[in-house]
Amino acid sequence: MFGPKIRHLTLSLDEEIVYSPPMKASELAVLKELLATPKKIVIVPHKNPDGDAMGSTLALYQYLVKTGHKAHVVSPNDYPKFLKWLPYEDTVVKFDLQNKKAVRLINEADLIFTLDFNALSRVAEMEPALQNASAQFVMIDHHQQPDDYAVVTYSDTSVCATCQMVYHTFEMLEVTDLIDADMATCLYTGIMTDTGSFRFRSTTATTHQVIAALIAKGADNALIHEKIYDANNFSRMQLLGTALTNLHRLEEYRAAYITLSQEELDAHDYQKGDTEGFVNYGLSLENTVLALIFIENKQEGIIKISLRSKGDFSVNLMAREHFEGGGHTNAAGGKSDRSLEDTIAYFISILPQYKEALNE
Repeated sequence: MFGPKIRHLTLSLDEEIVYSPPMKASELAVLKELLATPKKIVIVPHKNPDGDAMGSTLALYQYLVKTGHKAHVVSPNDYPKFLKWLPYEDTVVKFDLQNKKAVRLINEADLIFTLDFNALSRVAEMEPALQNASAQFVMIDHHQQPDDYAVVTYSDTSVCATCQMVYHTFEMLEVTDLIDADMATCLYTGIMTDTGSFRFRSTTATTHQVIAALIAKGADNALIHEKIYDANNFSRMQLLGTALTNLHRLEEYRAAYITLSQEELDAHDYQKGDTEGFVNYGLSLENTVLALIFIENKQEGIIKISLRSKGDFSVNLMAREHFEGGGHTNAAGGKSDRSLEDTIAYFISILPQYKEALNE
């Protein structure tokens, strides 16, 4: 049923939507076998999990518990306040804060799902615990160049969000009838946040069909948008003002960048997630196809970098080649061990090699 042929997704709408081949039939059979009997299961998002990572892990968690498994979400670290209203968020075990419990759950697990990342290095300090685990792994992810560590690898870079892939996984397992309002809320949140409220190029007709199904299942789209985007406090808005003051444009390269020093973050009582979306202001400038934000983190001794682009210019390649990162064609992340000033100088120094591509 789920072989190499293109499958059709039919919902309670009049037209039929076609999307790319799902999980390989052989791997789907393995997944079904793995889930056929109750197991101890750990579900892991990447470090500094975003809406897609938390939405996908919490939706999968609810499904596994419903079907008789003993499941836990173990996150490498904490996540932004604007995600802490998600259903069952209070069940998440944080590796950095609840280390003994997290390690015990990983060691006891029969099966480990890794969601929204495809290399164990993306869990940072949690990596040795996963490397030493005796459990089998299942990967569900939409980023490029997945590592080979899982017995089941569901990887599709054409899909906008891991939450959409989890929905398709439920389809392939023929369990969409188990999706309730809480699961739908988690999946909607991840798709919404990873598509920039459905405006990125990765948003497809299938994405909107899935969103329609989730709303029909009980996801309150207006409330979800309010919870995520209308949760600004005064200090975050002032920090945004500082970021916009630090916005620079390099017209020759159709590029823009923003800097935020540790001192500027501290002056505005920075909390995890406060800079979410700031990089997009640079990309919104007219005739700009590349935007970056450089954020100093003195505690980790690095400069965190978010990269965004329009069209065919790949920030994934730029991040991999120059900033120890990666991601998607139009959205990627990276880091630098240089100072903030030296990182900016290095970024400007590499732009000439991309001039032709940026001006196509």
